Amino acid sequence: MDPLLLGGIVAIVTILVLFSGVSVAMGLLIVSAGFLLVFDGPRSMELMPEIFFGKLDNFALLSIPMFIIMGSSIASTRAGADLYEALERWLTRIPGGLVVSNLGACALFAAMSGSSPATCAAIGKMGIPEMRKRGYPAGVAAGSIAAGGTLGILIPPSVTMIVYGIATETSIGRLFLAGVIPGLMLVGLFMAWSLYSTWKSGDAARLGSGSYTWAERFEILPRVLPFLAIILGVLYAMYGGIATPSETAAVGALLCLLIAIIIYKLWHPRAIWTVLRDSTKESVMILFIIAAAGVFSYMLSSLFITQAIAEWIGTLEVNRWVLMGAVNVFLLVAGFFLPPVAVILMAAPILLPIITTAGFDPIWFAVVLTINMEIGLISPPVGLNLYVINGIAPDISLKTILVGSLPYVACMVLAIVLLCLFPGIATWLPDMVMGAAL
Repeated sequence: MDPLLLGGIVAIVTILVLFSGVSVAMGLLIVSAGFLLVFDGPRSMELMPEIFFGKLDNFALLSIPMFIIMGSSIASTRAGADLYEALERWLTRIPGGLVVSNLGACALFAAMSGSSPATCAAIGKMGIPEMRKRGYPAGVAAGSIAAGGTLGILIPPSVTMIVYGIATETSIGRLFLAGVIPGLMLVGLFMAWSLYSTWKSGDAARLGSGSYTWAERFEILPRVLPFLAIILGVLYAMYGGIATPSETAAVGALLCLLIAIIIYKLWHPRAIWTVLRDSTKESVMILFIIAAAGVFSYMLSSLFITQAIAEWIGTLEVNRWVLMGAVNVFLLVAGFFLPPVAVILMAAPILLPIITTAGFDPIWFAVVLTINMEIGLISPPVGLNLYVINGIAPDISLKTILVGSLPYVACMVLAIVLLCLFPGIATWLPDMVMGAAL
């Protein structure tokens, strides 16, 4: 059978299997085993266990559970509420400053926890009621938190970037650096839209109300600064050549756990067990998907599907930006239905040869791919962040949350356009710190 036709059949079968309700990892294994058995014979089954466990035999994978423990330690405390309160105290006198402080808190908490749902829940529980009480429109209040929560997969340390680095054998340190400036750019775009929307539809005098003394402003900083110091310390250790990403992640996880115990009194054995249990569950889920995606990639390569697609794309006489537009549409649609980790592991091995052949930087492409995944987190039908916001503010309808988040989707699309026009936004910092990529 023609490999391109076979690839189309594989794509359709994979979509049907995943939509049947089977977990992503099991779905990929079922599809891989089925096609290998039919087209490559029973002997191909002997290699599946070796490939499955071989994908997990990677020292860099140790950073995933460590960063997850780091985020889970922070998410299990009042760090999110304290971060929100600290920014509110410093920015509340600015008209529209509360929504800015919420977005800033989302960006910082997302960087610390690396979890979009945890960020939405931690900041939204306090931020949404307070913004509505101050007169902010419900759509702005809910949409800004939903969008702010997506920043965790872009701003380092990001588990999504680690997964991309492992899937494409790209430098994780360089990927982390590539996400910094685009992440800050997205925060700026979100804030600009929020301030404009607030100014347009709210009572500026009311929105700027609130007053704190200098003592109250400084009082809360000792509870927030240690976590921020750990994030900066982790990044410094990684880029200062002091330690590898896995080593810095382990130290960061230990320090976050100690600060949670010391500052937030998380010393009850049951609370610590909950952090470790939840972290283990999430880590195993991600590692299971990574191993299953390795088998899926082997199946595509063994049946010459990957090579045929890359060769076919190479023969197309189209402008490379038309090609990149098609890739973005594919990623956008995939992100509507699948979690970011699954999309990266399934698509990156196929797309990487295509985009490098077309002359695009794989580090730059990682940022573009990640922003597409961010859009998926606040877009139906899955749109995980939308449902998290609806869960913590059930009186705000899902439609209102969705409409409120759409301008932030437009901000992300604008960010992708800016990255296409000025690729240096993503590549300048990695090249400056680590030298030009070979």
